[in-house]
Amino acid sequence: QVQVVESGGGFVQPGGSLRLTCEASINFNEINVVGWNRRTPGGQDEMVATITIGGNTIYSPSVKGRFTISRDDSKNTAFLQMNNLRPRDTATYFCSLSHRSGRAYYWGQGIQVTVSS
Repeated sequence: QVQVVESGGGFVQPGGSLRLTCEASINFNEINVVGWNRRTPGGQDEMVATITIGGNTIYSPSVKGRFTISRDDSKNTAFLQMNNLRPRDTATYFCSLSHRSGRAYYWGQGIQVTVSS
């Protein structure tokens, strides 16, 4: 069973930064796309950012220029660097992994990020 674990969340004031980490028990060379997604307190789901095995990235317009997604396949780890955080970034953040076969999709349990003064 593949395990996906997020870490690095917490409480931060507006304008602050956090770095989320996603670690998995699967070889990242088998993962085509790593994604970060979030669910707001109101229950709205949003794709935040994705990165392919080739390094191509896509960002939600709401975070572009502030967040950076990256992956280290040698460590089976992905990251989401979040700068200039805003209260509307408050959400539970989830890491998702899309297997290259297209037949498997893995999710972490989520981690809370709260931005408030």
